[in-house]
Amino acid sequence: MTSSVLTPTTVIGAGAWGSALAIAIARNGHEVLLWGRDAGHVEAMQQSHSNERYLPKVSFPVSLEVVKSLEQAVSQAKHVLISVPSAAFADMLYLMKPFLPSGVPVSWATKGFTPETGRFLYDTAVDILGDEHPLAIISGPSFAMEVAKDLPTAITVASKDTGFFQDLAKAMHRPTLRIYTTTDIQGVQVGGAVKNILAIGAGISDGLGYGANARAALITRGMSETLRLALSLGAETETMIGLSGIGDLILTCTDDQSRNRQLGLAIGRGMTVEQAVIEVGKTVEGVHAAREVLIRAKQAGIEMPIVEQVYKVLFENAVPRQAVQALLCREQKAEIEH
Repeated sequence: MTSSVLTPTTVIGAGAWGSALAIAIARNGHEVLLWGRDAGHVEAMQQSHSNERYLPKVSFPVSLEVVKSLEQAVSQAKHVLISVPSAAFADMLYLMKPFLPSGVPVSWATKGFTPETGRFLYDTAVDILGDEHPLAIISGPSFAMEVAKDLPTAITVASKDTGFFQDLAKAMHRPTLRIYTTTDIQGVQVGGAVKNILAIGAGISDGLGYGANARAALITRGMSETLRLALSLGAETETMIGLSGIGDLILTCTDDQSRNRQLGLAIGRGMTVEQAVIEVGKTVEGVHAAREVLIRAKQAGIEMPIVEQVYKVLFENAVPRQAVQALLCREQKAEIEH
């Protein structure tokens, strides 16, 4: 399989990240079809040949075509890349399945869990699509606008099908977008889900004015929590200290482009959770992920105190300052347990 076999690539989801990935692939000269659910938004993109709503002042490459018909977009594809919120992921698979040609590979840049079942997205994709379509996950430390502006970025592609991930990496790789590959599906999924919760926690801490020392402690101890859960689920340590683990965690916890961090900042500064969600105005994956990760941690007998306190702030009306104090008042322990 060569990268040309992935042409055209259809990107499902015309938000910031889906559009940025469509732009990146099209910049390599590949034909790309971009589909979005909002017909008015699609028409505006067709007219301006850009996504002014999410990526203002970034023109689409000539090989990127915005299409209105989902059937057209999927039936013509040699590769489908999905970039929708996790809450819409399963529904989108069901919608596109009737139009998806046999054997066409499917990838996604969505992070989190399937809300109705709490399952990882990879398992949901296998349940819905079966085993005839190669599957891959795109993850790592990346903000859409920076990719759209062609700024240097490195991300991970994970798949059990090594031929597909090598082919996808070739299609995406360019001087400003470095692609690394792995077969560790579980590790990439855990890293992508838990970092969003920890970013909410880091935002809360910064919103309270606790400073850089506290943020560094939250990131470091949060990584320890992530690693414990990941290893219990069969992930590899190397993945968790790589781009889709510590790399994504650092980015999401420290830069205000992160929606999850924005939510935490708003809560730390005194907003209710409901007010903060409205303030951010976009999907915040860490909110739903907090519930699912905590369930999995308890099932595995894994302690995740930071995730637990973020959950209590989000769902049990815990006072943010008291949640931080609860973490600080935990029993003294060795940093590394043997």
